Amino acid sequence: MERVVVALGGNALLRRGQEDTYENMFASARAAAERVADIAQAGWEVVVTHGNGPQVGRILLQQEAARGWAAPMPLDVCGAESQGQIGYLLQVTIGDVFFERGMERPVATVLTLTRVRPDDPAFREPTKPVGPYYEEEEAKRLAEERGWVMKPDPHGGWRRVVPSPDPYSIVEASVIRQLVADGVIVIGAGGGGVPVLDVGPRLVPAEGVIDKDLAAAILARDVGAQVLLILTDVPAVVRGFGTERAEPIERMTASEARAMLAAGEFPPGSMGPKVEAAARFVEGGGARAVIGDLEDALGVLEGRSGTSIVPG
Repeated sequence: MERVVVALGGNALLRRGQEDTYENMFASARAAAERVADIAQAGWEVVVTHGNGPQVGRILLQQEAARGWAAPMPLDVCGAESQGQIGYLLQVTIGDVFFERGMERPVATVLTLTRVRPDDPAFREPTKPVGPYYEEEEAKRLAEERGWVMKPDPHGGWRRVVPSPDPYSIVEASVIRQLVADGVIVIGAGGGGVPVLDVGPRLVPAEGVIDKDLAAAILARDVGAQVLLILTDVPAVVRGFGTERAEPIERMTASEARAMLAAGEFPPGSMGPKVEAAARFVEGGGARAVIGDLEDALGVLEGRSGTSIVPG
């Protein structure tokens, strides 16, 4: 039986333009669960990973709103909270769909830590915005009191920025490998996982946010998956996006993907990390990576739609 890591984009739990409510999150999780069940029913061993941007942002907002009544938690704890929250919704909805289809597959969420290097340049140049917007005076006060790095945001106001270091290893990979080999649908490395540093025998939390697509590539490698399936809300990777020459790409080699990334073909804030993750996975020994629409997840996995990235 072949193994696939299914990386769910932000649309898996919050559709564009939707309000970030429990009801909307549950409905979106249920829709994603149907697609995960399609893949499992087709005979694949499945590991699911997901983004957490809106959810961890909400947790940080809640902390700021309640800071006069409850002590705020550090970013690593907030990331772990979001893994539990989203993992719970996916675990429940995937289980429901399996029950309705008469499928006997257990589902489990693994709270996941992701190793990063202490000398990663990202720690010297934080760039990833997190949490709410602040007025300049409040931002400077928080920077002084809490040691946060605060920068003006192009959309107005000021925001906290944190490092986004490159992942290199999933701590719980051996546990996930064993679970999935035993037939469990595993949900792991949510939001890229909580970044940690190897300090002697200890794992020390690192203040930062890992790109979920890059973490998905490491997860897929570490759990021995043959395929990395990156699902989003567009049908394929597009060459010349936003121009008159725009055209979808059905297939490209890792070297072709590298050349287009170097040429700036894919924006860093949208498709760039997905193509980078796909290229890394196949360069590291993966059979193929596929990027496509969540609504047609099985079709993307089987090569009938989406964009395939292969070695070469």
